[in-house]
Amino acid sequence: MRAHGVSQSGGGLLDAIAASVRTTMARRRERVPLDALARAAERQRPDGGRFRDAIGRAHRVNVIAECKRRSPARGVLAPAYAPAAIARAYEQRGAAAISVLTEPTFFDGALAHLEAVRAATSLPLLRKDFILDTYQVYEACAAGADAILLIVALLDRGALEQLSRCAADLGLAAIVEVHSGTELAEARDIGADIIGVNSRDLRTLVVDPRVCEALIEQAPPGAVMVAESGIRSRADIDRLALLGYRAFLVGERLMSADDPGAALAELVAQAVTDGPTRAEPEA
Repeated sequence: MRAHGVSQSGGGLLDAIAASVRTTMARRRERVPLDALARAAERQRPDGGRFRDAIGRAHRVNVIAECKRRSPARGVLAPAYAPAAIARAYEQRGAAAISVLTEPTFFDGALAHLEAVRAATSLPLLRKDFILDTYQVYEACAAGADAILLIVALLDRGALEQLSRCAADLGLAAIVEVHSGTELAEARDIGADIIGVNSRDLRTLVVDPRVCEALIEQAPPGAVMVAESGIRSRADIDRLALLGYRAFLVGERLMSADDPGAALAELVAQAVTDGPTRAEPEA
């Protein structure tokens, strides 16, 4: 089953990534038909609820620690890339969940990386990719993910709803990623209960921390809010936590370190202050 379509974003890099995804997905469809993939997915037991609980814990530093070899913004981050070993270090050093980049052309990712991480850790896993089609949702489930990323800027309303339903039917959680107030309203309208606010413009790759500050005001009640991109220090996390973010997706800061596990430990070493936030005012 195909999703309805992609959004007419008009963004050069985002459009290039979407075109590449469609090409590589067509090749994978030829190798593994959907019915075979669906049977493989049925053998898995994804736990989207466990993923949501893990990243939504109150008064904790809930880092979704990312495994990725390369990014369009920074180039190669980890020449000697061993995702299973990195994932084990993340689990030992306090990650709430792990994100695995699986997009091959721009991020040097692969579904095999997700499978290797699944075999190496018991933590909830996010497949981070540019999901355009239900085929990719089944792939995520079959490879051992507990959650997927859905980027509103890439999808029209019909596709967003269809992919969200498909994920739920398979037991997967979905982080619905937004970059603007309009996109956040669309995520809210489809009932998204995990919303990622990406402060990096996917068209220009520029990070603007004010995006997270502005959009938290529109967070729907009960949603787990995830801050994405531009998180470099514990001070960044504390500032975002006080705004009302519950989880923090961190990739480049960890993957550019000599020891990603040690870099993660620096971010989660202390508990978030138990004071009031915009999301949780004092009674």
